[in-house]
Amino acid sequence: MATKIVVCRCEDVTLADLEHSAARGYRDIEEVKRYTGFGTGPCQGKECLGVVAAALAKINAQDPSTIPPFTSRPPLAPTPIKILARDPAAHRFADDQDEEGGA
Repeated sequence: MATKIVVCRCEDVTLADLEHSAARGYRDIEEVKRYTGFGTGPCQGKECLGVVAAALAKINAQDPSTIPPFTSRPPLAPTPIKILARDPAAHRFADDQDEEGGA
């Protein structure tokens, strides 16, 4: 018998993690997502949402159809380094001395 049941492969969230989050009072799927990190990996919940919702329904003794999906948020687009390289202020830190002799 398996000792570790993984419900979200991207973020390595287990059934025990879901049970622990429910025991701590996180019963809503959005709260459980924020507590465990499920659904934040490369699949963005496409692979694990149904499994997690079914497991939460069983843990909380509720009908699975009453559990809404979590709010999907696309990942942020990173700022290209070349944009920062053009800004002279991007190369200074607060404790750098002024090049003109000031402190």
